[in-house]
Amino acid sequence: MRERSERIDEQSTLSGRAAYRDELTRLAAEDDRIVCLEADLGGRGQPFQKAFPDRFFNVGIAEATMIDMAAGLAAAGYKPFVSTFAPFAALRAAESIKLAMGYHGAGITVVAPYAGVSGGWFGTTHHCLEDVAVLSSMPGITVAAPYGEREMRAVIRRAARTGTPHYVRTGRNAAPESLPWAGDEPPLITWDDAGALPGRVCLVSAGEVGTGLCRAVRRTRPELPHAHLCLIDRHHLGLAAEELARRYDEFVVVEEHRPAGGVASALALLLPGRVVRSVDAGERWPGHGGSHEEVLDELGLNEAAVWRALAARGEPEPLAVAGNES
Repeated sequence: MRERSERIDEQSTLSGRAAYRDELTRLAAEDDRIVCLEADLGGRGQPFQKAFPDRFFNVGIAEATMIDMAAGLAAAGYKPFVSTFAPFAALRAAESIKLAMGYHGAGITVVAPYAGVSGGWFGTTHHCLEDVAVLSSMPGITVAAPYGEREMRAVIRRAARTGTPHYVRTGRNAAPESLPWAGDEPPLITWDDAGALPGRVCLVSAGEVGTGLCRAVRRTRPELPHAHLCLIDRHHLGLAAEELARRYDEFVVVEEHRPAGGVASALALLLPGRVVRSVDAGERWPGHGGSHEEVLDELGLNEAAVWRALAARGEPEPLAVAGNES
Protein backbone atom coordinates (compact mmCIF):
# COMPACT_ATOMS: atom_id res chain seq x y z
CA MET A 1 0.00 0.00 0.00
CA ARG A 2 2.82 2.41 0.82
CA GLU A 3 4.54 1.84 -2.54
CA ARG A 4 1.26 2.38 -4.37
CA SER A 5 0.61 5.68 -2.55
CA GLU A 6 4.11 6.97 -3.20
CA ARG A 7 3.68 6.32 -6.91
CA ILE A 8 0.42 8.28 -6.86
CA ASP A 9 2.19 11.19 -5.14
CA GLU A 10 4.85 11.26 -7.87
CA GLN A 11 2.70 10.72 -10.94
CA SER A 12 -0.59 12.54 -10.43
CA THR A 13 -2.51 15.21 -8.60
CA LEU A 14 -5.57 13.95 -6.75
CA SER A 15 -8.67 15.84 -5.72
CA GLY A 16 -9.03 16.59 -2.03
CA ARG A 17 -11.48 13.80 -1.34
CA ALA A 18 -9.44 11.24 -3.31
CA ALA A 19 -6.23 12.30 -1.52
CA TYR A 20 -8.01 11.91 1.83
CA ARG A 21 -9.12 8.36 1.06
CA ASP A 22 -5.70 7.33 -0.20
CA GLU A 23 -3.79 8.89 2.70
CA LEU A 24 -6.15 7.41 5.30
CA THR A 25 -5.76 3.95 3.76
CA ARG A 26 -2.01 4.39 3.85
CA LEU A 27 -2.05 5.45 7.53
CA ALA A 28 -4.41 2.63 8.50
CA ALA A 29 -1.88 0.08 7.29
CA GLU A 30 0.37 1.25 10.13
CA ASP A 31 -2.27 2.04 12.79
CA ASP A 32 -5.05 -0.44 13.43
CA ARG A 33 -6.89 2.09 15.60
CA ILE A 34 -7.94 4.06 12.49
CA VAL A 35 -11.52 3.38 11.39
CA CYS A 36 -13.50 4.93 8.55
CA LEU A 37 -17.21 5.80 8.49
CA GLU A 38 -19.10 7.19 5.51
CA ALA A 39 -22.67 8.29 4.86
CA ASP A 40 -23.32 6.38 1.65
CA LEU A 41 -20.43 7.96 -0.30
CA GLY A 42 -17.98 5.13 -0.85
CA GLY A 43 -19.19 3.24 -3.87
CA ARG A 44 -17.30 0.23 -5.14
CA GLY A 45 -14.01 2.11 -5.49
CA GLN A 46 -13.48 3.08 -1.86
CA PRO A 47 -9.82 2.11 -1.21
CA PHE A 48 -10.17 1.96 2.59
CA GLN A 49 -13.15 -0.39 2.31
CA LYS A 50 -11.20 -2.68 0.00
CA ALA A 51 -8.11 -2.74 2.19
CA PHE A 52 -9.79 -2.89 5.62
CA PRO A 53 -13.41 -4.03 5.28
CA ASP A 54 -13.64 -4.81 9.01
CA ARG A 55 -12.80 -1.19 9.85
CA PHE A 56 -15.12 0.46 7.31
CA PHE A 57 -18.75 1.36 8.11
CA ASN A 58 -21.26 2.73 5.62
CA VAL A 59 -24.02 4.10 7.86
CA GLY A 60 -26.24 5.40 5.05
CA ILE A 61 -27.85 8.83 5.21
CA ALA A 62 -27.77 9.00 9.01
CA GLU A 63 -25.15 11.68 9.58
CA ALA A 64 -25.88 12.51 13.22
CA THR A 65 -25.87 8.79 14.04
CA MET A 66 -22.52 8.48 12.27
CA ILE A 67 -21.00 11.16 14.53
CA ASP A 68 -22.48 9.48 17.61
CA MET A 69 -21.03 6.12 16.52
CA ALA A 70 -17.66 7.79 15.99
CA ALA A 71 -17.84 9.27 19.50
CA GLY A 72 -18.28 5.79 20.94
CA LEU A 73 -15.39 4.46 18.89
CA ALA A 74 -13.18 7.35 20.04
CA ALA A 75 -14.08 6.64 23.66
CA ALA A 76 -12.97 3.03 23.09
CA GLY A 77 -9.54 4.16 21.89
CA TYR A 78 -10.08 4.21 18.12
CA LYS A 79 -9.34 7.07 15.72
CA PRO A 80 -12.53 7.54 13.71
CA PHE A 81 -12.55 9.43 10.41
CA VAL A 82 -16.02 10.19 9.07
CA SER A 83 -17.07 11.66 5.74
CA THR A 84 -20.21 13.05 4.19
CA PHE A 85 -21.22 16.07 2.11
CA ALA A 86 -20.39 19.35 3.87
CA PRO A 87 -24.02 20.51 4.31
CA PHE A 88 -25.00 17.25 5.97
CA ALA A 89 -21.91 17.21 8.19
CA ALA A 90 -21.84 20.84 9.31
CA LEU A 91 -25.59 21.50 9.42
CA ARG A 92 -27.59 18.28 9.72
CA ALA A 93 -25.18 16.73 12.24
CA ALA A 94 -24.26 20.01 13.97
CA GLU A 95 -25.70 19.07 17.37
CA SER A 96 -23.85 15.76 17.47
CA ILE A 97 -20.61 17.50 16.44
CA LYS A 98 -21.13 20.16 19.11
CA LEU A 99 -21.62 17.62 21.89
CA ALA A 100 -19.16 14.91 20.81
CA MET A 101 -16.30 16.94 19.31
CA GLY A 102 -16.76 20.29 21.00
CA TYR A 103 -18.06 19.57 24.49
CA HIS A 104 -16.49 16.14 25.02
CA GLY A 105 -13.44 16.70 22.81
CA ALA A 106 -13.82 13.33 21.06
CA GLY A 107 -10.97 12.72 18.64
CA ILE A 108 -13.15 12.54 15.53
CA THR A 109 -12.07 13.84 12.13
CA VAL A 110 -14.88 14.94 9.81
CA VAL A 111 -13.88 15.20 6.15
CA ALA A 112 -16.53 17.17 4.25
CA PRO A 113 -16.40 17.23 0.44
CA TYR A 114 -18.82 19.31 -1.66
CA ALA A 115 -18.11 22.41 0.46
CA GLY A 116 -19.17 25.79 -0.84
CA VAL A 117 -21.14 25.46 -4.08
CA SER A 118 -18.87 22.78 -5.55
CA GLY A 119 -21.97 20.57 -5.85
CA GLY A 120 -23.06 22.82 -8.74
CA TRP A 121 -26.10 21.16 -10.31
CA PHE A 122 -27.06 19.41 -7.06
CA GLY A 123 -28.52 22.73 -5.95
CA THR A 124 -28.99 24.57 -2.68
CA THR A 125 -29.72 21.43 -0.65
CA HIS A 126 -26.20 20.21 -1.45
CA HIS A 127 -24.40 23.56 -1.21
CA CYS A 128 -22.69 24.68 1.99
CA LEU A 129 -21.54 28.26 2.48
CA GLU A 130 -22.03 28.27 6.25
CA ASP A 131 -19.80 25.50 7.60
CA VAL A 132 -16.79 27.58 8.67
CA ALA A 133 -19.08 29.83 10.72
CA VAL A 134 -20.75 26.85 12.41
CA LEU A 135 -17.62 24.81 13.15
CA SER A 136 -15.43 27.75 14.13
CA SER A 137 -17.95 28.71 16.80
CA MET A 138 -17.28 25.43 18.61
CA PRO A 139 -14.10 25.69 20.71
CA GLY A 140 -11.56 22.91 20.47
CA ILE A 141 -12.21 21.87 16.85
CA THR A 142 -9.46 22.42 14.30
CA VAL A 143 -11.01 23.64 11.04
CA ALA A 144 -8.96 23.09 7.88
CA ALA A 145 -9.47 24.06 4.25
CA PRO A 146 -6.54 22.43 2.44
CA TYR A 147 -5.50 23.41 -1.07
CA GLY A 148 -4.02 20.67 -3.20
CA GLU A 149 -3.19 17.04 -2.61
CA ARG A 150 -0.08 17.57 -0.53
CA GLU A 151 -1.83 19.85 1.96
CA MET A 152 -4.79 17.49 2.31
CA ARG A 153 -2.47 14.60 3.08
CA ALA A 154 -0.65 16.70 5.69
CA VAL A 155 -3.93 17.63 7.40
CA ILE A 156 -5.04 13.98 7.55
CA ARG A 157 -1.68 12.97 9.00
CA ARG A 158 -1.99 15.73 11.59
CA ALA A 159 -5.45 14.56 12.60
CA ALA A 160 -4.30 10.95 12.91
CA ARG A 161 -1.21 11.90 14.88
CA THR A 162 -2.89 14.26 17.35
CA GLY A 163 -6.15 12.36 17.82
CA THR A 164 -7.95 15.69 18.32
CA PRO A 165 -11.22 16.94 16.74
CA HIS A 166 -10.83 18.10 13.14
CA TYR A 167 -13.23 19.38 10.48
CA VAL A 168 -11.75 19.31 6.96
CA ARG A 169 -13.60 21.01 4.11
CA THR A 170 -12.85 20.27 0.47
CA GLY A 171 -14.51 20.53 -2.91
CA ARG A 172 -15.86 17.93 -5.31
CA ASN A 173 -13.42 17.01 -8.08
CA ALA A 174 -10.99 19.94 -8.25
CA ALA A 175 -7.34 18.86 -8.14
CA PRO A 176 -5.25 22.04 -7.91
CA GLU A 177 -1.48 21.93 -8.05
CA SER A 178 -0.08 21.89 -4.53
CA LEU A 179 1.61 24.96 -3.10
CA PRO A 180 5.31 24.60 -2.20
CA TRP A 181 6.17 24.45 1.50
CA ALA A 182 8.69 22.69 3.69
CA GLY A 183 8.03 20.17 6.43
CA ASP A 184 5.40 17.57 7.13
CA GLU A 185 2.86 19.72 9.01
CA PRO A 186 0.43 22.08 7.26
CA PRO A 187 2.01 25.52 7.75
CA LEU A 188 0.28 28.36 9.56
CA ILE A 189 0.72 30.54 6.45
CA THR A 190 2.02 29.61 3.03
CA TRP A 191 3.50 32.76 1.55
CA ASP A 192 3.29 33.25 -2.20
CA ASP A 193 5.18 36.52 -2.32
CA ALA A 194 8.27 36.02 -4.47
CA GLY A 195 8.74 39.32 -6.29
CA ALA A 196 6.14 41.10 -4.14
CA LEU A 197 6.77 44.77 -3.40
CA PRO A 198 6.46 46.28 0.09
CA GLY A 199 3.50 48.51 0.80
CA ARG A 200 1.09 46.50 -1.35
CA VAL A 201 -2.23 45.18 -0.17
CA CYS A 202 -1.90 41.51 0.77
CA LEU A 203 -4.17 38.88 -0.72
CA VAL A 204 -5.31 36.29 1.84
CA SER A 205 -7.01 33.07 0.80
CA ALA A 206 -8.60 29.96 2.29
CA GLY A 207 -9.81 26.89 0.45
CA GLU A 208 -9.59 25.76 -3.13
CA VAL A 209 -11.57 28.54 -4.83
CA GLY A 210 -10.19 31.45 -2.83
CA THR A 211 -6.61 30.28 -3.26
CA GLY A 212 -7.08 29.56 -6.95
CA LEU A 213 -8.43 33.07 -7.54
CA CYS A 214 -5.55 34.69 -5.66
CA ARG A 215 -3.01 32.68 -7.61
CA ALA A 216 -4.67 33.76 -10.87
CA VAL A 217 -4.41 37.43 -9.85
CA ARG A 218 -0.74 37.02 -8.94
CA ARG A 219 0.01 35.60 -12.37
CA THR A 220 -1.01 38.99 -13.75
CA ARG A 221 0.39 41.07 -10.88
CA PRO A 222 3.28 39.17 -9.25
CA GLU A 223 4.14 42.21 -7.14
CA LEU A 224 1.06 41.55 -5.01
CA PRO A 225 1.79 39.36 -1.96
CA HIS A 226 -0.44 36.38 -1.19
CA ALA A 227 -0.89 34.52 2.11
CA HIS A 228 -2.68 31.16 1.95
CA LEU A 229 -4.27 29.84 5.16
CA CYS A 230 -5.04 26.15 5.65
CA LEU A 231 -6.01 26.00 9.35
CA ILE A 232 -8.84 28.51 9.78
CA ASP A 233 -10.41 27.96 13.19
CA ARG A 234 -10.31 30.86 15.64
CA HIS A 235 -7.17 29.63 17.43
CA HIS A 236 -5.07 29.28 14.29
CA LEU A 237 -6.43 32.48 12.75
CA GLY A 238 -5.33 34.31 15.88
CA LEU A 239 -1.78 33.05 15.38
CA ALA A 240 -1.87 33.86 11.67
CA ALA A 241 -3.18 37.37 12.36
CA GLU A 242 -0.08 38.17 14.40
CA GLU A 243 2.18 37.25 11.49
CA LEU A 244 0.02 39.06 8.93
CA ALA A 245 0.01 42.23 11.05
CA ARG A 246 3.81 42.21 11.23
CA ARG A 247 4.04 42.41 7.44
CA TYR A 248 1.03 44.31 6.07
CA ASP A 249 -1.67 46.83 6.97
CA GLU A 250 -4.30 46.08 4.30
CA PHE A 251 -5.80 42.76 3.24
CA VAL A 252 -8.22 41.36 0.68
CA VAL A 253 -9.55 38.01 1.91
CA VAL A 254 -10.95 35.62 -0.72
CA GLU A 255 -13.05 32.61 0.32
CA GLU A 256 -15.93 30.42 -0.86
CA HIS A 257 -18.16 31.19 2.10
CA ARG A 258 -20.76 33.68 3.21
CA PRO A 259 -19.48 36.95 4.73
CA ALA A 260 -20.90 36.14 8.17
CA GLY A 261 -18.59 33.89 10.18
CA GLY A 262 -15.99 33.41 7.48
CA VAL A 263 -12.25 33.99 7.56
CA ALA A 264 -12.53 37.67 6.60
CA SER A 265 -14.94 38.49 9.41
CA ALA A 266 -12.70 36.71 11.93
CA LEU A 267 -9.56 38.49 10.70
CA ALA A 268 -11.34 41.85 10.82
CA LEU A 269 -11.88 41.30 14.56
CA LEU A 270 -8.35 40.00 15.08
CA LEU A 271 -6.69 42.86 13.17
CA PRO A 272 -8.03 46.09 14.74
CA GLY A 273 -6.72 49.16 12.98
CA ARG A 274 -6.02 47.22 9.78
CA VAL A 275 -8.13 47.32 6.62
CA VAL A 276 -9.74 43.95 5.80
CA ARG A 277 -11.89 43.63 2.67
CA SER A 278 -13.84 40.48 1.85
CA VAL A 279 -14.41 38.77 -1.48
CA ASP A 280 -16.92 36.03 -0.75
CA ALA A 281 -20.06 34.25 -1.97
CA GLY A 282 -22.40 36.92 -0.66
CA GLU A 283 -25.81 36.46 0.93
CA ARG A 284 -27.93 35.35 -2.04
CA TRP A 285 -29.17 31.84 -2.76
CA PRO A 286 -28.19 30.54 -6.22
CA GLY A 287 -31.31 30.64 -8.36
CA HIS A 288 -30.16 28.39 -11.21
CA GLY A 289 -28.29 25.12 -11.63
CA GLY A 290 -24.96 24.93 -13.33
CA SER A 291 -21.36 23.90 -13.00
CA HIS A 292 -19.32 24.95 -9.99
CA GLU A 293 -17.89 27.88 -11.96
CA GLU A 294 -21.32 28.96 -13.22
CA VAL A 295 -22.78 29.02 -9.72
CA LEU A 296 -19.77 30.97 -8.46
CA ASP A 297 -20.29 33.51 -11.25
CA GLU A 298 -23.95 33.86 -10.31
CA LEU A 299 -22.88 34.61 -6.74
CA GLY A 300 -20.23 37.06 -7.92
CA LEU A 301 -17.23 35.11 -6.64
CA ASN A 302 -14.74 35.22 -9.49
CA GLU A 303 -11.49 36.85 -10.53
CA ALA A 304 -13.22 40.08 -11.50
CA ALA A 305 -14.53 40.43 -7.94
CA VAL A 306 -10.99 40.17 -6.59
CA TRP A 307 -9.81 42.88 -8.95
CA ARG A 308 -12.68 45.14 -7.91
CA ALA A 309 -11.69 44.74 -4.27
CA LEU A 310 -8.10 45.60 -5.15
CA ALA A 311 -9.25 48.60 -7.21
CA ALA A 312 -10.92 50.01 -4.10
CA ARG A 313 -7.40 50.32 -2.72
CA GLY A 314 -6.02 51.84 -5.93
CA GLU A 315 -4.59 48.75 -7.60
CA PRO A 316 -5.29 48.97 -11.37
CA GLU A 317 -7.67 46.38 -12.82
CA PRO A 318 -6.79 44.53 -16.06
CA LEU A 319 -8.95 45.28 -19.07
CA ALA A 320 -10.28 41.71 -19.34
CA VAL A 321 -10.45 39.09 -16.63
CA ALA A 322 -12.61 36.04 -15.99
CA GLY A 323 -16.04 36.94 -14.67
CA ASN A 324 -16.07 40.59 -15.76
CA GLU A 325 -19.42 40.07 -17.42
CA SER A 326 -21.12 39.12 -14.15
